[in-house]
Amino acid sequence: MDSSPGSTDDVEETAEPQEEKKRQPVKRACNECRQQKLRCDVIQEPFTTCSRCRRLKLECKIESNFKRIGKRSRNAEMEREIVELRKQIANANANAAMNQQQQALQQSQVAPGKQDGASISTPVSNAAGVYQTPSGMSADQYMGSREAVASLLDLRSGFDSSNYLRNGNQQFKRIEDVIVVTERVTELFNLFFTFYHPFLPFLDREQSPDEYYSASPLLFWTIISVGARRYQTDPHLLNSLAAPVTRLVWSTLADIPQSYHVVKALCLLCTWPFPTSSTSTDPTFMLCGMMMQVAMQLGLHRPSHAQDFSKFRVELIEAELRDKVRTWAVCNIVAQRVATGYGQPPSTLYDWTLSSSESTDTNFKLPADIKPRLEIEKFCDKITKTLYSNRRDPVGLASDQERSTLISFLSRDFDALEDQLRSENDSITDLYLRASNLHLHLSAFFDNPTAKNYRERLLALHVATANFLEAALNLETHVGPVLSYTPYYVYQMMLAGGFTLLKLCKSFFAAHIDIEYSKNLFNRTIWAIRGISVSNNDLPERLAEVLAQMWRLGGTPIQRSTNNVEVDNSLQLKVRCRMSMSLVFDSVWRWREDAQTKGRNIEAYLKNPTNPDSADSSAASSIAPPRASSSTPGVAGGDPSLAPAPPLPQANLGLPSSVNNGVGGLPSTITGFMEPNYEVFDPLNWLLDGLVDFPYSYTAVQGLEQGIA
Repeated sequence: MDSSPGSTDDVEETAEPQEEKKRQPVKRACNECRQQKLRCDVIQEPFTTCSRCRRLKLECKIESNFKRIGKRSRNAEMEREIVELRKQIANANANAAMNQQQQALQQSQVAPGKQDGASISTPVSNAAGVYQTPSGMSADQYMGSREAVASLLDLRSGFDSSNYLRNGNQQFKRIEDVIVVTERVTELFNLFFTFYHPFLPFLDREQSPDEYYSASPLLFWTIISVGARRYQTDPHLLNSLAAPVTRLVWSTLADIPQSYHVVKALCLLCTWPFPTSSTSTDPTFMLCGMMMQVAMQLGLHRPSHAQDFSKFRVELIEAELRDKVRTWAVCNIVAQRVATGYGQPPSTLYDWTLSSSESTDTNFKLPADIKPRLEIEKFCDKITKTLYSNRRDPVGLASDQERSTLISFLSRDFDALEDQLRSENDSITDLYLRASNLHLHLSAFFDNPTAKNYRERLLALHVATANFLEAALNLETHVGPVLSYTPYYVYQMMLAGGFTLLKLCKSFFAAHIDIEYSKNLFNRTIWAIRGISVSNNDLPERLAEVLAQMWRLGGTPIQRSTNNVEVDNSLQLKVRCRMSMSLVFDSVWRWREDAQTKGRNIEAYLKNPTNPDSADSSAASSIAPPRASSSTPGVAGGDPSLAPAPPLPQANLGLPSSVNNGVGGLPSTITGFMEPNYEVFDPLNWLLDGLVDFPYSYTAVQGLEQGIA
């Protein structure tokens, strides 16, 4: 190179264009593309509009001082505008009301005689102009939208490390317009783990609400919703949460992939669904199917091979493995109960994960309070597949010749299961065990009345019904009576038990049972179902009224002393496609036909519940004293619509009354039943909308000419 005179110049000439190229400014995107962080093909010299702005007809320009606007800031600004608009509307309404009041006063001065005895009701606006959510929130518990917007605008200090929104010294959680402060969150979590969690014990009580929120906001709000079912400090909180949490469910399910903690939330929602007034608007069975599908999509049924269901590297942690096994077991338990209660085929999968020996891997060992309940639901699945999965029958029912033998074998299996669980059987597990036996013997309504063992099958059904209802009505744990906190499945089986007593006591079979005991048990069942109701006009409240009216309209029971009572077809069902729950749907269908024919006003009956002992066609007596808000079912001064029920003591937390009257600061009022309020009635088609449209006449099935049996 030294001998080449042009080599140095060549290197210098080559370097100069590269330095000039580096000094050239980077091409800028237009404002619209920069806002969206998109690739832009704008040309500055000569200026040519980018293809995106041309397509969307946007103003394409480049400004050196342009800065992107964050979506959170924009949303906060929109919320602030909404608050201002609401304030203006409130002020306008207040001014209009003030003008009306002044005009009324002027008229009263002109013609005072015409205003005597009249009262003027003037709406009072909030002096601060703060919009309040429609849930009866008190000022010390909740916060207005203005303060929420102010916190949202301060993005650096609006949220702390626990995902709580701060307002000065106060913290709260928020979902849409519903805001719950930290103290209420702790209280509702304590309520959930004290009264509800024992029925489905798979969550970790040691975790804080913050940890649950971090794992899944849906799981957090689901726990809050379940805890609010009987939260008498704010009775409106449950209804306020229903719509926002439901929307959160669907938005979460639409966001793929999900966390397996979402599956836990679905388990709780399927166990304690939001109250509804019609089965046609109940999404529980659909959510149950999605729960199982999401669980399998995440690989919960193969927890030790989670890598096969993820494109990312999965590190197997033993604590998480045990949690997934437990969650998968609870998924199948919930899915089986939902299927049994709704009279549908189950979507369960009792695979190796739930059937493997404990010696194989200790991480697959289920807790002592979950494994027995899983065995019970496996038995329920066996009943369903044995009796209601006949491919040769249009409705899947086993043939009459086979069913008697199958029932005999299943009864032996139940006895063996009862012996197996006897040593570790708590009151809740025993209740589920009695429910499985009722599920088994409800098939007696499908039997042929001419069969030799027809009476024996009905007697076994009556015994199973009485055992289950007694276990439910006397259900008590270390915190006291907890029937009002039971899952929806228990209510569904209690409803089936109530309709069973109704049918048996109003048929020829009444001569073979203790009618007074059955009548008393039926009354107590109606009382309990009304006590389970958590909202005005929900299904427990409606169907308890149906039970009471059908008893009163079903005729006089046949006395036990009557001899030579002939077997008839009065117990045959017309609805036969809902497995063991066919009895419930059949009874409700008959009631709807009868109510529509006679034009009964169900609104009046719900305001004044029917007394099944009354022979009068009117509703319950209006002269009886109303229930106090603190009354407990079964005590003096209770519901006047039913015969007296045995006293049911209020739930006791086992602590002296001087110590906060509860656990963890829980108020003493939450331990009682929520009292039904009959002030409001939904005028929609009020029960099991469009249940069945039969292509044949009402009397096409034998035994239906007798009306409501």
